[in-house]
Amino acid sequence: LGLLVAEFGVRELVTLSPVELPRMVDIGVDGAVFAFALGITTLIGLGIGLIPALHACRGDLNTQIQQNSRRTAGGHQWLRRTLVIAEVSLALVLLVGAGLLFRSLSRLFAIDPGFDTSQLVTMHVQASGTRFDDEKTHRFFSQSLEAVRQLPGVSAAAFSSQLPLSGDLEDGYGVQFESSATDNPDENRGAFRYAVSAGYLETMGIPLRRGRLLNAQDTANTPPVVLISESLARNKFQDQDPIGQRLRLGANDGPWSTVIGVVGDVKQTSLTMSQANAVYMTTDQWRLFADRALWLVVRARGDAAELAPAIRQAIWSIDKDQPIVRVATMDQRLASSAAERRFALILFEAFAFVAVVLVAIGLYGVLSASVTERTREIGVRLALGAQKRDVLYLILRQGLTLTLAGVSIGLLASWAVTRLLTNLLYGISATDPLVFGGVASLLFVVALLACYVPARRAMKVDPLVILRYE
Repeated sequence: LGLLVAEFGVRELVTLSPVELPRMVDIGVDGAVFAFALGITTLIGLGIGLIPALHACRGDLNTQIQQNSRRTAGGHQWLRRTLVIAEVSLALVLLVGAGLLFRSLSRLFAIDPGFDTSQLVTMHVQASGTRFDDEKTHRFFSQSLEAVRQLPGVSAAAFSSQLPLSGDLEDGYGVQFESSATDNPDENRGAFRYAVSAGYLETMGIPLRRGRLLNAQDTANTPPVVLISESLARNKFQDQDPIGQRLRLGANDGPWSTVIGVVGDVKQTSLTMSQANAVYMTTDQWRLFADRALWLVVRARGDAAELAPAIRQAIWSIDKDQPIVRVATMDQRLASSAAERRFALILFEAFAFVAVVLVAIGLYGVLSASVTERTREIGVRLALGAQKRDVLYLILRQGLTLTLAGVSIGLLASWAVTRLLTNLLYGISATDPLVFGGVASLLFVVALLACYVPARRAMKVDPLVILRYE
């Protein structure tokens, strides 16, 4: 994972589809990157290994042989304790980051996108080639839609010029209402244009708030009608009824269309962005041009992904030369809209897990060494009347003191570092007290478990045996 990040970068990795990532890995990682990673890990291993080796080679051998536990008990504990404190601090920073991202993702996926994502498969269908004029384009999409609707397992299907959470560029147009003649549509590009086939809103599960939906009778030969989103109706009319109002979409000399209904807001570009104004009309009544590429949305009765091959074949039965790309279920698109946050969470979780393991190993190692070096001291304490619980308290206090120092430093570091995650967080503060408190508690639990084994071994020291051989 580290090699991939070094080679391609985080932003490139998070935009890859599940199909592209394995293919990228198969291509192989650049040899220079691999050599760099291998060299760094080798140097770190040699550096860490040389520290105790140099320490063992330093000083007089005769003196080292003669020294006992009383001389070694406190000689080099400071270095090991410092490393443990650093491990605890780093683990806390990583755990806090993972906790913040996890809570952020939980809140993000709890947001209502404005439509039903279940059992919905989507794909981008294009009408390419010079032989397609506006009439042939409309005919191709109409025949393709009818062929798809005849497939077994298809509950509903429709085309749309835009698709929520698809990552496409915004298709915005100026909106001028007849009741607000001062509006300038050339300066207002705050409304998304949705040219859709009849049944699109029913297929997507976008709720109707008032009025009626578009239907098959809304053709090029009938008076133009539109639906507007709830946010647009609220911005323009507050508490007034927008039904029957007329608007013009696009240029000032365009036709007036009558508002026949108000529908729910949809998260178009991102779950984190506020609802955008939107205007819906049928593809037949969008008179500026015929869209040569439309999004097909299909509601399945069962598994939506399994329908994709049959849907492609149905469209190619009309024209086998037309491209069909970007096939995915709406649940997959919903998940990919938070891909950057999810990828960051995976990285933090992985490194945090390793850090917690290192904390446990570090505490266990330091306390085990301390018990070994202080065996005589513990034996003397027990011989003079100390209780086993006093020994237990002695070892636990040493381990929890290191943990407390590491947690204190880690909390301060997290308070500063987590501000770098602000752009990845949603609905949660970078200093969320629940996350900070929960992570600190978790580390103390880990510390208690790591301290228990050395403490139990210290309680079993037999003072008679120790004093006899001393």
